[in-house]
Amino acid sequence: MTTETLQRPTYGGLVHVPGVPALLGSSLVSRVANRLWEVGLVLYVLQRFHSASLAGLTVFLSIAPGLALSPVTGALLDRYGRRMLIILDNLVASGAMLALGLLGLTGALSSGLLLIIVSAASFTFPLSVSGTRSLFPIVIPRPLWDLGNAVDSGSDAIAAVIGPALSGALVALVGGPSTLLFTAGLFAAAAVAMFNVPMPSSARGGQGSREPLLRAAWAGVRYVVRNRSLRALAVVMSIGNLGFGQLYVILPVLVLQRYRGGPGTVGVLWGVMGVATVLSGVVVGRLGSEGRERLMLALGFALLPVGLVAIALPWWAAVIAGLVVCGLAIGPIDIALFSLRQRRTDPAWFGRAFAVSMALNFAGVPIGSGIAGPLVSVSTTLALGVAAGLGAMAAVLCVTVPRAA
Repeated sequence: MTTETLQRPTYGGLVHVPGVPALLGSSLVSRVANRLWEVGLVLYVLQRFHSASLAGLTVFLSIAPGLALSPVTGALLDRYGRRMLIILDNLVASGAMLALGLLGLTGALSSGLLLIIVSAASFTFPLSVSGTRSLFPIVIPRPLWDLGNAVDSGSDAIAAVIGPALSGALVALVGGPSTLLFTAGLFAAAAVAMFNVPMPSSARGGQGSREPLLRAAWAGVRYVVRNRSLRALAVVMSIGNLGFGQLYVILPVLVLQRYRGGPGTVGVLWGVMGVATVLSGVVVGRLGSEGRERLMLALGFALLPVGLVAIALPWWAAVIAGLVVCGLAIGPIDIALFSLRQRRTDPAWFGRAFAVSMALNFAGVPIGSGIAGPLVSVSTTLALGVAAGLGAMAAVLCVTVPRAA
């Protein structure tokens, strides 16, 4: 990469960084697969078992056990490198989807088996999530971090457009079990694609290898807890995600029960939000976040309750507008979060610190999904009101994020 490119950060310059196109391609396939099963599995559970509570518990158990092991995950990423561990997670996910799909097709899938399989698959979940995200600041030069984070957020948002829409269409056309089998194939493809991502020496592992694994994992927890910025982000993001995580259960229930829509409609609505996220991420990424991260976080979380309240209104137009607003909020939140975490973390701790930080930040999603089931059983409006209140609380708590390291 030339000095001139680094002095003039552009999306074109980012694409020419060695390894970036391959990394983006691999992560996009994996993220589409994740979005596909997130939506497809909830739709399948609602159709087969007719239980919003079970759907919420399924989402919770598909994420929470892995999050609990995130300190160990981070230590493994720093010690053994990222590529093979990311591949391992994609293969485990593929196996889980294959098992669920085959059991569903044969009629042998019980609620107990469902929860056991998704719980087991969750243990490797942080390997690809933390591993991929911690590769970005290693592969991409610092002057391009904001643009890289915008593309990273956009990639996730594109997956949010493609995955749910494809999932809804597949569930409607071929059924839940066949959709899960298709998802298994995508995870396998993501694993194969990851072999083409070149690994810089700093991403091949070896850091922290002189101390026992559990001690290295605990050191990662201590690093995050003692880092004022990462500690504040954990509080803000976990509370914000506690509200947003409920939407994974609320939206399908709202569409299927209140509006008598189908799985395809659910997918299209998730896609609408994804498009809004891509657009806001591209714009915010070009503006730059350095020195403005806290303001961007606060504005994003202030927008989120507005969107959630709109979704609660009894009109289709309000639901669509609310999802657009939620999507516009996610762009600045993601870019501010990613950039601040990168700037306030010692590169030697990227694996462990990112794994622990991301687990704490993301913890609200499975918990929110878990509590959404009982709340939705009472009232979708009540659930959306609780979610909006948590989003507003996160906006207020953004003042606790330090202005400087």
